[in-house]
Amino acid sequence: MTTRYPALIDGESGTYGVTFPDLPGIVAMGKTIDEALMHAESALRDYVIETEKDGEKIVPPSPIEEVRTEPGQTLVSVPLVQLSGRSVRMNMALDEGVARFIEGEAHRRGMTRTAYVEWMARRIAAMGG
Repeated sequence: MTTRYPALIDGESGTYGVTFPDLPGIVAMGKTIDEALMHAESALRDYVIETEKDGEKIVPPSPIEEVRTEPGQTLVSVPLVQLSGRSVRMNMALDEGVARFIEGEAHRRGMTRTAYVEWMARRIAAMGG
Protein backbone atom coordinates (compact mmCIF):
# COMPACT_ATOMS: atom_id res chain seq x y z
CA MET A 1 0.00 0.00 0.00
CA THR A 2 1.27 3.42 -0.93
CA THR A 3 1.37 6.17 1.67
CA ARG A 4 -0.28 9.33 0.38
CA TYR A 5 -0.02 12.77 1.98
CA PRO A 6 -2.77 15.37 1.63
CA ALA A 7 -1.58 18.42 -0.26
CA LEU A 8 -3.06 21.75 -1.28
CA ILE A 9 -2.57 23.28 -4.71
CA ASP A 10 -3.07 26.97 -5.29
CA GLY A 11 -1.98 29.59 -7.77
CA GLU A 12 -2.76 30.34 -11.36
CA SER A 13 -1.53 29.37 -14.78
CA GLY A 14 2.25 29.66 -14.83
CA THR A 15 2.72 29.75 -11.04
CA TYR A 16 1.29 26.86 -9.04
CA GLY A 17 2.30 25.96 -5.51
CA VAL A 18 1.80 22.81 -3.47
CA THR A 19 1.90 22.70 0.34
CA PHE A 20 1.50 19.81 2.75
CA PRO A 21 -0.73 20.62 5.75
CA ASP A 22 1.04 17.93 7.82
CA LEU A 23 4.53 19.17 6.87
CA PRO A 24 4.94 22.93 7.33
CA GLY A 25 7.81 24.23 5.24
CA ILE A 26 7.68 21.43 2.67
CA VAL A 27 6.54 23.13 -0.54
CA ALA A 28 6.83 22.74 -4.29
CA MET A 29 6.26 25.01 -7.27
CA GLY A 30 5.65 24.55 -10.95
CA LYS A 31 4.52 26.32 -14.10
CA THR A 32 1.77 23.73 -14.53
CA ILE A 33 -0.19 21.68 -12.03
CA ASP A 34 1.50 18.52 -13.34
CA GLU A 35 4.94 20.03 -12.84
CA ALA A 36 4.07 21.28 -9.35
CA LEU A 37 2.82 17.82 -8.36
CA MET A 38 5.96 16.13 -9.69
CA HIS A 39 8.06 18.57 -7.66
CA ALA A 40 5.82 17.91 -4.64
CA GLU A 41 6.52 14.18 -4.91
CA SER A 42 10.26 14.92 -4.94
CA ALA A 43 9.96 17.34 -2.00
CA LEU A 44 8.05 14.73 -0.01
CA ARG A 45 10.67 12.08 -0.79
CA ASP A 46 13.47 14.48 0.19
CA TYR A 47 11.68 15.25 3.48
CA VAL A 48 11.60 11.54 4.35
CA ILE A 49 15.26 11.02 3.40
CA GLU A 50 16.45 13.98 5.49
CA THR A 51 14.18 13.15 8.44
CA GLU A 52 15.41 9.54 8.54
CA LYS A 53 19.02 10.72 8.15
CA ASP A 54 18.54 12.97 11.21
CA GLY A 55 17.11 10.02 13.19
CA GLU A 56 13.75 11.73 13.60
CA LYS A 57 10.26 10.29 13.19
CA ILE A 58 8.39 10.86 9.95
CA VAL A 59 5.12 12.70 10.47
CA PRO A 60 2.27 10.39 9.42
CA PRO A 61 -0.27 11.75 6.93
CA SER A 62 -3.63 12.98 8.16
CA PRO A 63 -6.76 11.43 6.69
CA ILE A 64 -7.60 13.47 3.62
CA GLU A 65 -11.18 13.86 4.90
CA GLU A 66 -9.88 15.92 7.84
CA VAL A 67 -8.01 18.51 5.75
CA ARG A 68 -9.74 21.86 5.31
CA THR A 69 -9.26 24.03 2.27
CA GLU A 70 -9.41 27.77 1.74
CA PRO A 71 -11.06 29.36 -1.30
CA GLY A 72 -8.82 28.90 -4.35
CA GLN A 73 -7.12 25.76 -3.01
CA THR A 74 -7.53 22.28 -4.44
CA LEU A 75 -7.07 19.26 -2.19
CA VAL A 76 -5.11 16.32 -3.63
CA SER A 77 -2.96 13.54 -2.27
CA VAL A 78 0.68 13.05 -3.17
CA PRO A 79 2.22 9.55 -3.06
CA LEU A 80 5.37 8.89 -1.09
CA VAL A 81 7.52 7.02 -3.60
CA GLN A 82 10.62 5.89 -1.73
CA LEU A 83 13.29 4.90 -4.22
CA SER A 84 15.41 1.95 -3.14
CA GLY A 85 18.09 2.27 -5.80
CA ARG A 86 17.62 -1.43 -6.64
CA SER A 87 16.07 -2.58 -9.88
CA VAL A 88 13.60 -5.43 -10.11
CA ARG A 89 12.59 -7.26 -13.25
CA MET A 90 8.91 -7.29 -14.20
CA ASN A 91 7.50 -9.21 -17.11
CA MET A 92 4.49 -7.48 -18.64
CA ALA A 93 2.38 -8.17 -21.67
CA LEU A 94 1.17 -4.97 -23.36
CA ASP A 95 -1.00 -4.28 -26.34
CA GLU A 96 1.22 -3.87 -29.39
CA GLY A 97 -0.05 -0.33 -29.97
CA VAL A 98 0.73 0.66 -26.38
CA ALA A 99 4.20 -0.85 -26.70
CA ARG A 100 4.81 1.15 -29.90
CA PHE A 101 3.63 4.32 -28.12
CA ILE A 102 6.04 3.70 -25.21
CA GLU A 103 8.89 3.03 -27.63
CA GLY A 104 8.17 6.21 -29.59
CA GLU A 105 7.75 8.45 -26.56
CA ALA A 106 10.86 7.06 -24.88
CA HIS A 107 12.87 7.69 -28.04
CA ARG A 108 11.42 11.20 -28.48
CA ARG A 109 12.37 12.10 -24.90
CA GLY A 110 15.83 10.49 -25.07
CA MET A 111 14.91 7.89 -22.44
CA THR A 112 15.03 4.13 -22.26
CA ARG A 113 11.67 2.34 -22.29
CA THR A 114 12.23 1.38 -18.65
CA ALA A 115 12.99 4.96 -17.62
CA TYR A 116 9.93 6.19 -19.52
CA VAL A 117 7.55 3.66 -17.92
CA GLU A 118 8.94 4.45 -14.44
CA TRP A 119 8.63 8.20 -15.07
CA MET A 120 5.05 7.83 -16.32
CA ALA A 121 4.02 5.65 -13.38
CA ARG A 122 5.36 8.25 -10.93
CA ARG A 123 3.70 11.04 -12.89
CA ILE A 124 0.32 9.32 -12.92
CA ALA A 125 0.63 8.50 -9.22
CA ALA A 126 1.34 12.14 -8.45
CA MET A 127 -1.73 13.23 -10.42
CA GLY A 128 -4.02 10.75 -8.67
CA GLY A 129 -6.48 11.83 -6.05
